[in-house]
Amino acid sequence: MDPGLYAMIGAAATLAGVTRMTVSLVVIMFELTGSVDYIVPLMATVVASKWVGDAIEKEGIYDAHIQLSKYPFLDNKKCVKYPTTAYDLVRNLRPHNGLYCLIQKGMTLEEIEQILETTTHNGFPVIVSRDVPNLVGFVLRRDLCLTIEHMKNWKKNINGKSVVDFIQRTPDVQRGIAPVNLRRIVDMGPLTVTVETPMETVIEMFCKLGLRQILVT
Repeated sequence: MDPGLYAMIGAAATLAGVTRMTVSLVVIMFELTGSVDYIVPLMATVVASKWVGDAIEKEGIYDAHIQLSKYPFLDNKKCVKYPTTAYDLVRNLRPHNGLYCLIQKGMTLEEIEQILETTTHNGFPVIVSRDVPNLVGFVLRRDLCLTIEHMKNWKKNINGKSVVDFIQRTPDVQRGIAPVNLRRIVDMGPLTVTVETPMETVIEMFCKLGLRQILVT
């Protein structure tokens, strides 16, 4: 008997019990050995290890790490049914409890920096105005912070009173204060759903497309 065979079977059993991989693990081990003679014992070992692992704990080590880290993960294997629409989820949102939007033109750099300091959102929708809340685009928090920091370091005539423009290529200069043009970091075509979209569809989009945010219009 080849001692290497026992080592390979033991490694496959350990990986199968910890990660709960089955077919992919057998393929990986086959690629490592290059021999079809070991496929049957590998398959038997992997299946037995997975059964034992499932009897002890239903979830693998990766799922356990996700739960311990408290990541907002949606499992696409679970069937979730919600008899509601996207409107039912966002209708009660107000600026004080989670909804922050940026105006396409007219906000000062100081106002935007204050929003960045007081929130932890991944990004912000850009709308026409408070009176006309039509969606223009979406800007990521990371891009917003990096661009503002870069402009403040390289353009000395920019200060907190500088007007930020998210749409014009050449913003207007007013009273000698240099404007801040952030058009290039705005996503003009973010993924959106209507208020009538069922929550089941929204959750399915999050799971299958790997999205971090969806805008409701």
